[in-house]
Amino acid sequence: MTISPPTPYVPALDLLRWQFDLTWSLFEYHLERIEPDDFLWEPAANCWTVRRSPDGTWAPDWADTEPDPVPVPTIAWLSWHMGWWWSVAADHAQGRTPRERSDITWPGAGTPTVEWLRALRKDWLTALAGLTTTDLAATAPFPWPRDPQHTVAHMIAWVNAELMKNVAEIGQLRLQRAAVRG
Repeated sequence: MTISPPTPYVPALDLLRWQFDLTWSLFEYHLERIEPDDFLWEPAANCWTVRRSPDGTWAPDWADTEPDPVPVPTIAWLSWHMGWWWSVAADHAQGRTPRERSDITWPGAGTPTVEWLRALRKDWLTALAGLTTTDLAATAPFPWPRDPQHTVAHMIAWVNAELMKNVAEIGQLRLQRAAVRG
């Protein structure tokens, strides 16, 4: 009988950071290859995107109650959505007043959005770097306000899961768009 050495303990924040970095590295694959025309490509007739407002800013399609069937999002909409939830999560993690959904403006197709997402990553890493073990055990301020069963560690895990989901959606749309372009 062979006895394996014990697996080394990995502190929770280190494991969450590893998971985040892994997901981000998969996202970089797509960010390095995405074309400006990919962002606003509408893959279906029933689709959510971002549209120019009269003031020139981009506004996302939105419904307070999720429609049925759920519209297929564009890369533009997904990247705005990431910017929204990630900005608010970082605001909470760093003790800033969280922004409203309507305060999050999509910067535009191509480089502006890629740079925005990379800046959000840096802001999130700053938030993570300032956390202690005690902070991880505190009640999560977002996305479950005042629910003592969810901690800041849960919030970080939620950000990782949401990022994984959105990265997969953007990657799939980018690959489909590339296949259509031929």
